[in-house]
Amino acid sequence: MTGIEYTMPVIWALLIGTAVALYIVLDGFDLGLGILFPYFRSESERDQMMNSVAPFWDGNETWLVLGGGGLWVAFPQAYAVIMPALYLPVILMLLALVFRGVAFEFRWVAKPRHRKWDIAFAAGSTVAALCQGLILGGLLQGITVVDGQFAGGPLDWLTPFSLLCGLGVVAGYALLGATWLLMKTEGPVEQRARRMAPGLLVVLMVFIGGVSLWTPFAIERIAERWFTLPNLLYLSPVPLLTLLLAWWCWRSIERGSSVRPFLAAVGIFLLAYSGLVISNAPWLVPPTLTIWDAAAYVGSQVFMLIGTTLLLPMVIGYTVFVFWVFRGKLRPGEGYH
Repeated sequence: MTGIEYTMPVIWALLIGTAVALYIVLDGFDLGLGILFPYFRSESERDQMMNSVAPFWDGNETWLVLGGGGLWVAFPQAYAVIMPALYLPVILMLLALVFRGVAFEFRWVAKPRHRKWDIAFAAGSTVAALCQGLILGGLLQGITVVDGQFAGGPLDWLTPFSLLCGLGVVAGYALLGATWLLMKTEGPVEQRARRMAPGLLVVLMVFIGGVSLWTPFAIERIAERWFTLPNLLYLSPVPLLTLLLAWWCWRSIERGSSVRPFLAAVGIFLLAYSGLVISNAPWLVPPTLTIWDAAAYVGSQVFMLIGTTLLLPMVIGYTVFVFWVFRGKLRPGEGYH
């Protein structure tokens, strides 16, 4: 294996991993709003919630396109294995995102008969979050591969572990949504979100603890990665920092902070994500295909990397610009529709 054949899959793995992390954070909080939607009964409160993400929500899903498209281009063999193995939750997730996006726009033009779109927005957000967790759990527990092809059944992904991951993602996105409301809204919406956030934080930490304990006990390679020396010493800051951020999030919520709870929640998500990456790298399809096994022809990777390098700064610049322009809190009655 030449140097470029070794390096290009690593670069693409980092790009895709970064895109997935950005999607989790940026789309996570507005999916979280949909998950919390049924707990805010007043129409004015729901309007304020949706207006708080109106300038951002559609751009946030760009990172999902980059992650999925990058997997298809840079690691076609992994894509060919993962898609049939997780076809059902992937299709359900995409359909839920479509219904959610349509509901976001149609709700405003359908007033006052918009109840069905409220239901579609909440259900689409919840189902999309649940399916993302099911996909994660199905991938982490391993996919049956024979001769480079998926050789399992259509429901192999549906296990207690994947359900645990699915519910954990729902709880985590709900926390991101609640802390986003602390940062971006005022009035009754902020007050209710502040009451909900501590409980959601506790639930998320329970799920993180459950997944963190389940994976090493069930999967020997993960136990070896985390609990053998010197790895145990090198990796111990990850769970310790997670607990520290959880404490900081709790204290910030209690003290009435607006921004710090959201930053702490994002930090918890990123640390949990990094823990999963540490557990599985360099496997792209655990425990069969590494990033080098599944990599496309190096010329294809270089060609696509050139285009990505040109376009990615524009996407990042647009994202930063939008968040800067629409910074600050949204008061009751204010909005963009």
